[in-house]
Amino acid sequence: MVFAAPNDALSRAEGVLDTDPTPLHASVAHQVIGIWQRDWGDMRLALDHLRRARALAARADSAEREADVLATLGVALVHAGRTRQGLAAFERGVGRGTGHTRARVLYRRAYSWWVLGHHREALEDVRRAIPVLRQADDVIWTARALTLRATVHLALGAVERAEADFTAAEALWDTTGQEHDKADAVESRGLAAFRSGDVPAALRLLDEAEERYAKLGTPTFMLNIRRCEVLMAAGLAPEALAEADAAIAVLDGIGGQSTRKAELLLAAAKAARLAGDPGTAIARAAVAVRLFAGQRRTWWETHAQLVLIDARVAAGRGSGRLVADAVKVAERLSAFGAPAAPEAWLLAGRIALGLDWTADAERYLEVAARSRRSGPPLARMTGWAAQALWARATGSGRGVLEACRRGLDVLDAHRTTLGASELRARATAQGAELAALAQQVSLERGGPRRLLVWSERWRATALSTPPTRPPADPALLSGLTAFRVIAARAEAARMDGRPVPTLEREQRRLEREIRSRTLHIRGHSPGYGGRFDVGRLLDRLGDGRLVELAVLDGRVQVLLCGGGRVRRFAGGLLAEAEREAEYVQSALRRLAHPGGEGRLPLVETAGRRLEELLLGEAAGHLGSGPLVVVPPARLHRVPWALLPSLRERVVSVSPSASAWLRARDTQPPPGGRHVLVRGPGLATGGAEVPEVAGRYGRPTVLEQADAHGARVLRELDGAALAHIAAHGTFRADSPMFSSLRMADGPLIVHDFERLARSPYRIILSSCDTARLASVGADELLGLVTALLPLGTAGVVASSAPVNDAAVVPLMLALHKGLSAGVSLGEALRDARAALPGDAVHQATGWAFTAFGAA
Repeated sequence: MVFAAPNDALSRAEGVLDTDPTPLHASVAHQVIGIWQRDWGDMRLALDHLRRARALAARADSAEREADVLATLGVALVHAGRTRQGLAAFERGVGRGTGHTRARVLYRRAYSWWVLGHHREALEDVRRAIPVLRQADDVIWTARALTLRATVHLALGAVERAEADFTAAEALWDTTGQEHDKADAVESRGLAAFRSGDVPAALRLLDEAEERYAKLGTPTFMLNIRRCEVLMAAGLAPEALAEADAAIAVLDGIGGQSTRKAELLLAAAKAARLAGDPGTAIARAAVAVRLFAGQRRTWWETHAQLVLIDARVAAGRGSGRLVADAVKVAERLSAFGAPAAPEAWLLAGRIALGLDWTADAERYLEVAARSRRSGPPLARMTGWAAQALWARATGSGRGVLEACRRGLDVLDAHRTTLGASELRARATAQGAELAALAQQVSLERGGPRRLLVWSERWRATALSTPPTRPPADPALLSGLTAFRVIAARAEAARMDGRPVPTLEREQRRLEREIRSRTLHIRGHSPGYGGRFDVGRLLDRLGDGRLVELAVLDGRVQVLLCGGGRVRRFAGGLLAEAEREAEYVQSALRRLAHPGGEGRLPLVETAGRRLEELLLGEAAGHLGSGPLVVVPPARLHRVPWALLPSLRERVVSVSPSASAWLRARDTQPPPGGRHVLVRGPGLATGGAEVPEVAGRYGRPTVLEQADAHGARVLRELDGAALAHIAAHGTFRADSPMFSSLRMADGPLIVHDFERLARSPYRIILSSCDTARLASVGADELLGLVTALLPLGTAGVVASSAPVNDAAVVPLMLALHKGLSAGVSLGEALRDARAALPGDAVHQATGWAFTAFGAA
């Protein structure tokens, strides 16, 4: 009963002890309490109850009862870090039990072998147990044994064998009422999905298991560990670190299992390393190594040593000692048959390369590269990274590019399984090293065209296809509606000065639910289209130019495309350009209000400095036609119209040259509908909307109560042009919840991603609507980038706070140009020129950018 209804079993056992039971019955009751405390409570209490259970079994003169208790005690001792005592208890239990009881003891010893990382011993014991359990028609214990065998197979990389055992176990669980065991089976299927490369399914199954555990009221430390692993693979390392640290705090608070604490520390160390925090990774991994060593868990200790060495290298350390340590870890992992062995060989090769130990590096990398042909996607990525570094070490530029191409193809295929744009964007980080290697070789040996091709191969790939829409998911739709209502109530309460903690908690809960359901969506895109064609780009540019900014070794490389050729110019340091762009953003924020006029000369000086850093000598070769700028993600906030050579030009911005070509080829929808929206709370009340409406015959105008989320989305779908005057809010902590405020609450990015086709042209006339979050390798998340893959060919939006009153004349002039038939870029240039020359209007014009090609 303790794994069917744990808390009820605990109460029943305590009730038995209140009735002056026989030694036999008291032994059972103490064993149940010991199991509950072992798995969900205080290990000290668990050991106390289990020792009393064993003594009572001896008093009852029941060898079978004593053997059963010894097995439970053995598991508890192992989890408490007392490995030698735990294994001794199992030896006595195997000797005392017979037949069916001995099979149960063997199963629990197999489980302990798995905890200790002795996988072959675990398989041997569980293989001996399963036939006896089946012969006894013991459904529950047979299902447990099959689940354990599957889990051990996963640890050894045998995914197909694991899935077969999980399937057989699940069929047996369906015939029982073992609710905790059933939840564990769902969790195990989530782990199997992850090992086979299906991240969305893994997240969905782990969330389902957590819901089942929550109903039983039991902690979920093993689930926390497994979810951390999946979150890291999904590019969500900071979330994995937060989850691991929170679980460690809960475990410490209840005096829980020492083994689980060590595993959680290892998960936290991995997450911190991936999150770019090597100091935290070193601290967590060092404690994990000590705990695993004390628990005699060599398999786990070796994995923790791998993370510790990797974190030390990331912190800037490199020495012959670290090479030797990495090789030792790699040899141990290889002997264990651990799937992580190629990572260790790759790490050893990297450190050796850093010391110019070329011969040693080649040897280690050659071993790591063997994993490129088989296994889950991330393992093959490790192999191709090793192959690329090996080719680099041997001087084969062609070999580097081939390995990079093959590795990025694997990652592309993996990303097609991810339906959520957030996951696809974050997954690109796993190919950053391959992309950088290919671009470096292209710069050294291939010339500007090849560098452009490789820059495009890795730029904004998450935007190349629209996110997968869930098939009419009523729970997601309900969550989005509820979120809008709660967010609106919270905003109204804040404006009235009322406390909102309850509303904010509900809002955060709904955010978690929406995001969770979105991350569960599996992708079904067939791929990312054909390879980038430089010739086609040059043909489509006509008399225009396209500037793509690539970043290699921290320096900007300017690729100027147009006039039938691609030329390269040297730019400045990316870090300096980022600092200058942040200063400009701060200054524009101040210029949005009267009294900041004195900063205007400083902003113009910063614009000249940005031009030097970002365009260099290319600024003198831009021609006179329209210009497309393709910046790296980290420079998405540059106000390009502020650069002196671009102020009087037609300029548009695109996440990639490929995205610009797709926008150029996008055709307007039939019907030419125009939709104008006025949200609440604007200082001017969206004063431009009535005047703009007069330019377009009979547009759809949504304002006041009509401007509610569902109606706005319905009208936007498939419109030719949309103008939305509504407060924008950018969420740096969660960019997919960046929003536009409607009458009934915020419309978030997830809402827009449900459009069948977003408006062909869309103008967002309020603050911060073009702000984006840089994630993954070179990807952006936010409102503008959500619209581009959905059919929008052009967007005008602001990357900074703007003056509402100054926006009105800019928007009127912009629509004057659009109604005359010019592009968004041309209309925005002419609208800036028509503004008054004061600082507020100038800053307002610079804050807006045209994206795309419409």
